[in-house]
Amino acid sequence: MAIGDVIVGIDIGSSKLGLVVGEVNNFNQVQILCNTKKKSSGIQKGEIVDENALAGSISDLIKEAQKEINVKINSAYITIPGRFVTIVQNSVEKEAKDKYSGISSRDIQQALIQASNIEVPEGKQVIDIVTNNFILDNGKSTNDPVGAFSNKFTLNAQIILGEKDYLRQLYNVFKKANVDIDGIVPITLAEKNIILDEADQKDSVMLIDIGAQNTDYGIFDGQNFIYTNGIPVGGQSITNDLSIVLDISGEEAEKLKKQYNLALKSYIENDQDVVLNTARGDKKVVKSSNVVEIIEARVEQIFDLINKDISSKGLKTNINTIVLAGEGITNISKSDIVAKITFNIPVKLASNKAVEYTPNAYITAFGLVRYIASRPFTKNVSSSYDVDSKEGVFKKILSRIKEFFYS
Repeated sequence: MAIGDVIVGIDIGSSKLGLVVGEVNNFNQVQILCNTKKKSSGIQKGEIVDENALAGSISDLIKEAQKEINVKINSAYITIPGRFVTIVQNSVEKEAKDKYSGISSRDIQQALIQASNIEVPEGKQVIDIVTNNFILDNGKSTNDPVGAFSNKFTLNAQIILGEKDYLRQLYNVFKKANVDIDGIVPITLAEKNIILDEADQKDSVMLIDIGAQNTDYGIFDGQNFIYTNGIPVGGQSITNDLSIVLDISGEEAEKLKKQYNLALKSYIENDQDVVLNTARGDKKVVKSSNVVEIIEARVEQIFDLINKDISSKGLKTNINTIVLAGEGITNISKSDIVAKITFNIPVKLASNKAVEYTPNAYITAFGLVRYIASRPFTKNVSSSYDVDSKEGVFKKILSRIKEFFYS
């Protein structure tokens, strides 16, 4: 971490945008200076369908943050859905330039550049490099080899690729919003350190984040980022199902989902009558079991789609625990049991203390800021901003030496 760095993180969701501004304090902790949210426009189920509308939403979001902290935000780090991301595992061997002085930061930077020099598939672009570990010539594994006396070392890393078409849209959107992009981070990678507890971060875990219109999931083996993907289904899909099947308004469907927030019909204790106030058909009364059955079917489908994906790619055997997060699912009781039945793997709801004290709307943006602040081998990760002082307005553009090797 670089003390004094101010980091702006923006999570781009289909239903909402979340923004967090954090500063690295003297204790190497991230102090939140501002957090704000806004309904997003121009994006549906993770797809950008109207660049101008999304740019307008982002511009409005930033203006709100600027009023709160009295600065002009010029740049930000942003999230990218997992289905637009490909992870390439790569290992490179590097000799220390001066074995008598120990491995230097420059040796590490050169190794990272070497690791990023891969044959990038057509239609994709390198957006990030995640270091896993370093193996010294004596066989010792370390996360930070700087200063270690070793003739050579092996870097194990993940090269994060993004789809060019989606990246092009992102850059267009932020250009229209008059904001530079500092870096682009997959959603589950940004969330890992804030949602997973200490034990999970050392284990083989799949993190599933179910939002309103989109579900992201990522597989981690300790520090190793194995896989990420996403499906255009979320909590809003449950609302839509209730509305269509029961022939009621979206507003009433959302209320029923919150009132009968159960994912397994077998757990109903009192199968009571439910009056449908906005029903357009003849059926004005249904049983609560009918409501829960609709919820259960969609929750099962979400987990089934993920299960089929990771099974087809041979990744399921790598997972010891599944952690559920996201406002699209965590308020639906017994969803963890449905997941356990589907995956046949232990499942639990996110319980990290940081999650307990962070509103859902800001969890991913906060995780993004913390992820950037904790990145190793970087000199400066500050976003760019202008500050208004009491003596007058002066421009304070921070020099940014990014070591993220975006192409």
